[in-house]
Amino acid sequence: MTGPLPMYRALRSLIFALDAERAHRLTIAAVKAVPYRVARFDPALEQNLFGLTFPSPVGLAAGFDKDAEVPDAMLSLGFGFVEIGTVTPLPQTGNPSPRLFRLPEDRAVINRLGFNNRGQAAALDRLSKRSRRGIVGVNIGANKDSADRIADYALGVRRMAGVADYLAVNISSPNTPGLRALQAGGELAELLAAVREARTPGGPPVFLKVAPDLDPGDHDRIVRAAIDSGIDALIVANTTVSRPALSSRYAGETGGLSGRPLRLLALEQLRIFRAAAGNSLPLIAVGGIESAADGWARICAGASLVQLYSALVYEGPGLARRIATGLARHVRRAGFANIAEAVGSE
Repeated sequence: MTGPLPMYRALRSLIFALDAERAHRLTIAAVKAVPYRVARFDPALEQNLFGLTFPSPVGLAAGFDKDAEVPDAMLSLGFGFVEIGTVTPLPQTGNPSPRLFRLPEDRAVINRLGFNNRGQAAALDRLSKRSRRGIVGVNIGANKDSADRIADYALGVRRMAGVADYLAVNISSPNTPGLRALQAGGELAELLAAVREARTPGGPPVFLKVAPDLDPGDHDRIVRAAIDSGIDALIVANTTVSRPALSSRYAGETGGLSGRPLRLLALEQLRIFRAAAGNSLPLIAVGGIESAADGWARICAGASLVQLYSALVYEGPGLARRIATGLARHVRRAGFANIAEAVGSE
């Protein structure tokens, strides 16, 4: 990896002088000016999964574009697919500020945003005006004060299916109290049954996004529940509440940790889920991916696709394209005809 482009390297100190959340809003505003163009990728990166053609396995994780403001611009910047959200049935402001922290010494981010978004109706309106020129998934969640969170997810599936190329059921954010309890046995079965009932024939594939903070035995149970309920893939994994050794003054902040310190944990969780699922359930890897080498390690460990977000803070908007280019080189060096042959090859 060659590091951020010189233009972004020059801007980064100015961006880092701003509050992290304000800087993010300014970034979204700037990205809106990016004209749409079809990104071109090495043909060796193309995969057909879930009835969709992914031109590159490098996707944008949920959290960057919470309200579906810039999905096409991010596709233009070199992502093979984009996941917007998390969007909840009703708008909500999220947790009190400050709630987003950069940890430059650790190349990490801590957030406790709490599903702040303008609601599914606003995202639905924006996405319905797209021409559907690239793959855009919708990450759905439940409102913090909802009386029935499972009903919130079922509503999200029904409401957003018409504008989503895939849906991601996010029950793994650590910033909504009690949300991760939906990963437990009985509640997970009830949730996935409701999601299955809410799906319509011919609708988009549905993925389940899980936490990296799991106990032994959870992986097998989650895989069985996902397969039994017709979930199409698992996204492994969300931010972590664990705290490896960190150097930043913000190390003690509560919330979900992402970025480089999550890399080894997320890779380990991917391998465990791969062992549990075998070839019966595709996996999508996220967490600490900031280079082609990181992406290649996840693919060889069993991921069909990879996602990133936090690394953009440190590497800038050209990162997705650089990783895709590097992955194509890895495919050829390894002697594979295409990247699909590399999945699980370790």
